[in-house]
Amino acid sequence: MSHPAEIGDAIHIQDLELAGRVGVPDEERAKPQRLTLSITIWPSGGFRQLDDELGKTVNYAEVCREVKHFVSGRTDRLIETLAEEIAAELLRRFPIAQVRLELRKFVLPDAKHVAVRITRPPAKK
Repeated sequence: MSHPAEIGDAIHIQDLELAGRVGVPDEERAKPQRLTLSITIWPSGGFRQLDDELGKTVNYAEVCREVKHFVSGRTDRLIETLAEEIAAELLRRFPIAQVRLELRKFVLPDAKHVAVRITRPPAKK
């Protein structure tokens, strides 16, 4: 079943290139590896209320900068953990009603990529 926010206005960022230290074996986490992240954000307010003003929306360039900075400072064993923490950070820092992301890593020789997908609403207050 869809969350009500999914039918509202959304911003989508496709295949943001990241460098992150993630993996179960120590050698996989020893140096940053290529990751990609696709993010869909449902802003807290709809697009009709923006009046063509950047300050009234979620600045997607700022989202990209924040995610790159956040991921570069982490070391995680599981991409599931990294995805969860990225979603939590975005929900903390931006006026978002809901976020969906797909985090991909490129470690299996016989597969194009491995990905995790999550959808998170903001924490209940």
